[in-house]
Amino acid sequence: MKVKKGDKVIVISGKNKGEVGKVVKIIKDKAIVQGINKVKKHIKSPNPDHKKPTIVQVERPIHVSNLMVIDPTDSKPTRVGYKFIEKEGKRIKIRVSKRTQQEIKVEK
Repeated sequence: MKVKKGDKVIVISGKNKGEVGKVVKIIKDKAIVQGINKVKKHIKSPNPDHKKPTIVQVERPIHVSNLMVIDPTDSKPTRVGYKFIEKEGKRIKIRVSKRTQQEIKVEK
């Protein structure tokens, strides 16, 4: 998959189009992006004596086809490609920007 945990992404379609965030978690072909696609969730009270429920805001997953990785060199959306490099006698696969051909490193 071209989107990884820690990537800075932009939403390209849907109700949150144009918003930028960091990928927190990947679930199959969907990603949870920090601060984007928030919904209100009603939660029962954990204490049986206190019956008042609470409402919390939770981030829901977005399909990766609706996300584009931000190019680290110029902060514009880009497609992701792969390139093989030789390092210490081994071939290593790295992710590169299709626009600038620069390596995309994952921020942790």
